[in-house]
Amino acid sequence: MTSLVEIRVLEGPNLYFPRAAIKLTLDIAALSAAPDATAARFARRIGLRNARPGSAHSGFRQRFALRAVGRLVRAIAVESGTSRLAVRVRPSSDPERIVVAYPWAHRERAQEMGRAVAAVLDALPDADSTVDLEEAVSAAARQVAASPAGAPPHTIVPRIPVVAVTGTNGKTTTSRMVAHIGRTWGKLVGWSNTDGIYIDGEMVEAGDYSGPSGAGRILAHEQVELAVTETARGGILLKGIGLTRNDVSVVTNVSADHLGLHGIDTLDQLAEVKGVVPRITRRSGWAVLNGDDPRVLAMRHEIKARPWVFSRDPDSPAIREVLSVRGRATTVIDGWVCVLTASSDPDPLVELVEVPMTLAGLSRFNVENTLAAASAALAVGVPRDVVVEGLRTFRPDAEHNPGRMNFFSVGEVSVVIDLAHNEAGLEALFEIMNGVRAPGSRLLLGLGVVGDRTDELIEKLGEIAARDSDVVAIGHKEKYFRGRTAAELEDLMRGGAERVGVAGVPAYPTEVACLSALVGQALPGDVVGLMCHAEREEVYAWIAEQGGTPDSAGTLAAKVRAAALPSS
Repeated sequence: MTSLVEIRVLEGPNLYFPRAAIKLTLDIAALSAAPDATAARFARRIGLRNARPGSAHSGFRQRFALRAVGRLVRAIAVESGTSRLAVRVRPSSDPERIVVAYPWAHRERAQEMGRAVAAVLDALPDADSTVDLEEAVSAAARQVAASPAGAPPHTIVPRIPVVAVTGTNGKTTTSRMVAHIGRTWGKLVGWSNTDGIYIDGEMVEAGDYSGPSGAGRILAHEQVELAVTETARGGILLKGIGLTRNDVSVVTNVSADHLGLHGIDTLDQLAEVKGVVPRITRRSGWAVLNGDDPRVLAMRHEIKARPWVFSRDPDSPAIREVLSVRGRATTVIDGWVCVLTASSDPDPLVELVEVPMTLAGLSRFNVENTLAAASAALAVGVPRDVVVEGLRTFRPDAEHNPGRMNFFSVGEVSVVIDLAHNEAGLEALFEIMNGVRAPGSRLLLGLGVVGDRTDELIEKLGEIAARDSDVVAIGHKEKYFRGRTAAELEDLMRGGAERVGVAGVPAYPTEVACLSALVGQALPGDVVGLMCHAEREEVYAWIAEQGGTPDSAGTLAAKVRAAALPSS
């Protein structure tokens, strides 16, 4: 048995440090179970002479272990020749596992440090005397000192402006809008997101590039003049951010998603991860923060950059506070997207009815995405008139924003395709489905989930789907089962639906089959929504085969107006 569960090399800014770091996951069972005398001898060896380790397996022992392991890392570092080393130690949801992080300058030696720390913890059960513990720590230090240094970090120093977008919902749409505005400006824009890497509007490589490799690929392209990077939770936790800094950061929101993975179990912890992005925004840059999300707004206390908030409420306390410190804000006044600065009149940019993504202001989430994108574009230096033109010309279709609130007409039935992968996303989907539903018509939903979500989230999605739709069916995403079975996922989704009195929800093996079944039973004026993740291109092809067409801005506006008419 070894105390070392995992060594993870983080190549750039991360949850623990603003530079490359090593993250160790350690099993502290040996230290937790060690006799009181052994724990006391260990404390003295690493310099904690007045420590009180507490009894084995107690909460006091666990607290002692956090402090002692951090001190052990520093002791080995000093004895191996490193004069100074910052260390962060954190508990995990498992009381016998902890996380230790420290910066690194040489890859091999830094990883050897992790193995050496684990070797000392492994020696604890057999340490019968102070001499044994002395030798275990000394041997660990010699092990590190003898290790080859290895390569330095490959963190990239950007040579062009970088806009980095993060958040739970809306980051893909916001980053696409910023990239579109940049291209409207005439710049050659590179951007990376969960779909792939794009250079000047063309996908050059498909795949999830919301981590450091996507940013690296963009910045390696010699012709790119503006980089827009989507930065997801997973990339920050598993690899670190591949750039030393960004010029403008955007945090769209923090809501329940991916909890229970990689040691992130609460919304506050998730917000801490997302907060890494604005923390590395350069001092002369801007951190664009959602003023309506308390966890996002709180990030303003940890940034070096200037704050720029966005809020749908022009009287938001967040706006007043940020303007008082010479920051900026973007909001909506009398239906206009407006920029606010201290001691100045509002600058009205564009009416919401002229921004196709907002569905004439109907889509609350896309109003927020519009405010965020406008703020980021202005912050990175795009001229005002270009920002306005970019907002007017970015459309909610498969060309500009594939997979996010794409509207189609199949005969007299409206079809909406959206990722909608968590509670907030599904509620946003229902918001816009209701916004185009003809009076007296129905909402039909194709429900689907990804297997690495918690049981609670999957059940909640089933509950929301059944509660807010007239007809619900399950469309599986086999590519994203991630260790689960179809039967297991069905049980969870149906369990959620049953909580609101809906039983016997049918299931289909694919998203296409689910969409086909729902459109087949839809009546004129009905709206069919599909939570689409695995088969987007196949879904688009199926709609085309049925004679369906993408809705133009004019068609969408007409549907919104018709939906607003009173029932006869």
